[in-house]
Amino acid sequence: MKIVASTDRAFLPTLKKVAGRSRVQGAAAEKPVRAILDAVERGGDKAVLRFTKRFDNVSLAPTQLKVSPEEIKESYYKIRKEEGDSLRFAAQRIMAFHERQRTKTWMYQDGAATLGQVVTPLDAVGVYVPGGKAVYPSTVLMSAIPAKVAGVKRIVMCTPPQKGGINPYLLVAADIAGVTEIYRVGGVQAIGALAFGTKTILKVDKIVGPGNIYVATAKRMLYGTVGIDMVAGPSELLIVADNDAKPAHVAADLLCEAEHDEEAQVWLVTTSASLAKETVSLVEKQLKGLQREKIAAKSVRKYSVVFVVTTIDEAIDVANEIAAEHLTLSVDEPFDYLEKIRHAGALFLGRYTPPSVADYIAGPNHVLPTGATARFFSALSIHDYTKISNIVYYTKEELSKVKDHLIRLASIEGFDAHAKSAQSRFT
Repeated sequence: MKIVASTDRAFLPTLKKVAGRSRVQGAAAEKPVRAILDAVERGGDKAVLRFTKRFDNVSLAPTQLKVSPEEIKESYYKIRKEEGDSLRFAAQRIMAFHERQRTKTWMYQDGAATLGQVVTPLDAVGVYVPGGKAVYPSTVLMSAIPAKVAGVKRIVMCTPPQKGGINPYLLVAADIAGVTEIYRVGGVQAIGALAFGTKTILKVDKIVGPGNIYVATAKRMLYGTVGIDMVAGPSELLIVADNDAKPAHVAADLLCEAEHDEEAQVWLVTTSASLAKETVSLVEKQLKGLQREKIAAKSVRKYSVVFVVTTIDEAIDVANEIAAEHLTLSVDEPFDYLEKIRHAGALFLGRYTPPSVADYIAGPNHVLPTGATARFFSALSIHDYTKISNIVYYTKEELSKVKDHLIRLASIEGFDAHAKSAQSRFT
């Protein structure tokens, strides 16, 4: 891990490089992604099955795409009871948190006019759950439960097929979360099927969930054809630590995020040069023996930076500049700094809030904006599964009170039909 002090000439260039990571990724993937999407739009199930054979090396018939209720039921017998209990515990916590995010339909009277908004759940959403290097039942819960709470009737999950069948933890999590359909299809072909629809997989209104660069690129390219949550990139964690933070905790938290992916990015901003040095040493020691040691080591050695600053306020400025997915404040009185944080996907406050508690069982969503998009994106929430329509109702009397203003404004913009649509009510 590289250590850079605020007095070093390299400090600002290094910070600028980290903060500038937000440029759109996946330009090189666009051509092959477009080819797959076009093929799925034209060929439907046949194209989906062809790409499944090509990329996942699994041959399926159209009737095998959908996971049967029997397979879901059998998945419970393939996990331990206490594991199922933990999934249900996490689900209850996630549901309780997202229940508090509900937005109600409301109206008010402005004279004789009635104004307001009506909140409506989406009809159908697609939840993409990646396969590959890890199994993510927690992502199933985090993606599907808010949709269930929002009132979405059709929740469709797609995940890459495996020769031994879909991982039972994913199936159990999907069942607990209220997923209504599960398909054994992954990659760009899954995103295309969800967006365009096929004979077997009917189209959805919105697609949520993480994926590799090809999946992320497909979502970005299809935005407008279908809604998306965000274009998620590699996982990130920034820790702000004062002089009293424990280096062992800081090192463990950095590795907690680094083990996600070789492209994961972790940073430390601290007021203590000694803590910086000890943390770097402990990261190297704690790497030894991790199940995902090689992955975490590549992440740390390629991307990690330790910034040493003079004050916590300066550290907060660095954190806002970087706009990380996860931000930990390992400082005294962390709530005192809460209003100063402007850009972060999720905040972990205090000495005893490891990122992993939010990944699994705290309740707030762990699907978060990455690549500095925390400047304008929010965590996945119930609001991603609803839409708001405005309500406007005028009586003739109330319209007569405002029509002159309406007509003047329409004239300014050169839209006389707008003016006449109001005037016609009085002729």
